[in-house]
Amino acid sequence: MDASGDARRPRAARPWARKAGPACAAAALALAMAAAPAAAHAPADPYPVVVVDCFSAAQVQPEEYILACGDGNNRLVGLHWRTWGTSTATATGTDMVNECRPDCAAGRFRPYPVTVTLSAPRPWPTHPGVQRFTVIRLLYTDTAPEPVDKDVTYKLVW
Repeated sequence: MDASGDARRPRAARPWARKAGPACAAAALALAMAAAPAAAHAPADPYPVVVVDCFSAAQVQPEEYILACGDGNNRLVGLHWRTWGTSTATATGTDMVNECRPDCAAGRFRPYPVTVTLSAPRPWPTHPGVQRFTVIRLLYTDTAPEPVDKDVTYKLVW
C-alpha cells in the first residue's frame, strides 16, 4: 500500500513518457503563444520567434533539427545557440549528412561542423500571433558535404 492508502500497485514507468515531454512542452509553448492575446503593457516575450520542425511543432533553441524531413538523412545536432532574437538566431553545431553510398539505406552519416543562422521571421499562417523563421543559412566551418557549397541558404517551408 502506498502513502495515500491506495492498495493499487503503482504504475510502471513508461519509456515513451520521457521522450514525449519535450514535444508536449513545445506544443504547449505554441498553444500558449497562439492563445494569449498581446496586451499593450505586457513585457516582451523572451522568445517571440519560433522555428517550425518537420512535425509542424514550434521549437525554441532546439538541440537538434532535421533538415531532410522526408528521410532524415540530414540533421543538425549538438546545437548551441549564441543568440535567439526577434530577427535572427545563431548557433554552432554539427550537420550529420548521410553519404548515401552505395545507397542511403547502407550509407554512413558524416559530421560537418557548421554555423547555423535562422532569419526572415514571418507570421505563421496557421498560428495567429506567432512568428516563425523562414530562412536557414548553413556556413560550414571546415569542409562541406559534396556537392554542397560551404555557404548555403534554404527556405524553411513548414
